Amino acid sequence: MLIRSQIIVVTMIVLGLVAGCAGAKSMVEAVPPTEMPGPTAIVTSMMPTAAPKLASAATPTIVLTPTATSVPLSMLSLQPMSPDAKLAAEVAQLRALKGYRAWDVAFSPDGRLLASSHEDRTVRVWDVDTGQLVYSLGGHMGWAVGLAFSPDGRLLASGDGQLGIKRQCAIRLWDTTTGQLVRTLEGHPDGVWSIDFSPDGRTLVSGSLDGTVRLWDVNSGQLVHTLKEHEGRVLSVAYSPDGRLLASGSVDYTVRLWDAATVRPLYTLTGHTGNVGNVAFHPAGQVLASAADDNTIRLWDVRHGQLVRTLEGHQGWVNGVAFSPDGRLLASGSHDRTVGLWDAQSGQLLRRLEGHQNVVLRVTFSPDGTLLATASWDDTVRLWGVVKGHQ
Repeated sequence: MLIRSQIIVVTMIVLGLVAGCAGAKSMVEAVPPTEMPGPTAIVTSMMPTAAPKLASAATPTIVLTPTATSVPLSMLSLQPMSPDAKLAAEVAQLRALKGYRAWDVAFSPDGRLLASSHEDRTVRVWDVDTGQLVYSLGGHMGWAVGLAFSPDGRLLASGDGQLGIKRQCAIRLWDTTTGQLVRTLEGHPDGVWSIDFSPDGRTLVSGSLDGTVRLWDVNSGQLVHTLKEHEGRVLSVAYSPDGRLLASGSVDYTVRLWDAATVRPLYTLTGHTGNVGNVAFHPAGQVLASAADDNTIRLWDVRHGQLVRTLEGHQGWVNGVAFSPDGRLLASGSHDRTVGLWDAQSGQLLRRLEGHQNVVLRVTFSPDGTLLATASWDDTVRLWGVVKGHQ
């Protein structure tokens, strides 16, 4: 009876937040979601015929009505409910931020801001607590895709993502306090689909549809290195937490690991049978997750370049992956319109989150691990409250 009461209370809180949605500003009017290909579909001109719904008695599915609110999240309290695994994760959707088709999403280091990149050539920056739009950043050439905050939170980097244009695509560095453009990094002749800052904030790495990985000096804006080992377009790049390694994922079905200091190739990780759309390091830095169009997530030992585990459960391309800050959870976003929450240690699928009406492209946890943000082509970025516990 207590558990039932807790579920009712949380559900009433979540559903009661809908009225505040009108306060969340947007540069464009949301359009009805349509079935669209994900990012790797744009690259390969491949598109699934359907986005099947998942059902499994062994894996609880969270189905929540899309909501939005201007009520501060700090006023909400989610209590752990009945766990059904050694690691339990209870989740409730808190807010849906309205905008055009979203590609990427990133929290500021202090967790107060959430940035999202969109196909309407804008980056939107939201107040996490209130759900209000702080500012929109325009001027992108084609879609705004790659997105990352600097470690000190002072800069936000965004990439021009348009495919097939005949002009150089730029990386734009924005002042997060004023929303003003600080610097433009030019050199990629095609879309910049992934960006990450080194842990010390001095270097920025970018992955592009031109097939290269490039390293830039943040202060000067100068190009430092160009890595050309991939045999296809690069869809994702990431620094390891200690800054010693670089990882990249490509449409050549491989993940590559590099020595960040010398830019020497270390390992080429093979096994995926589809485009590798996203890579993410575990907070401890010894494991890398890769998401691919073969509907799987693979976990790799970066010390030895070996496969640790393959996670299967999505019924569509896996577009995005992210570890929680404590390393206990792994989140995934898929073409099947769901978000998966996995036990990062055992590989067990703990939860399936439903609610998005189109493909889910990227997922990310807040710095304190209590929120999960998901970006989708259903014209929303959604915030989920996460509570972890043990049986």
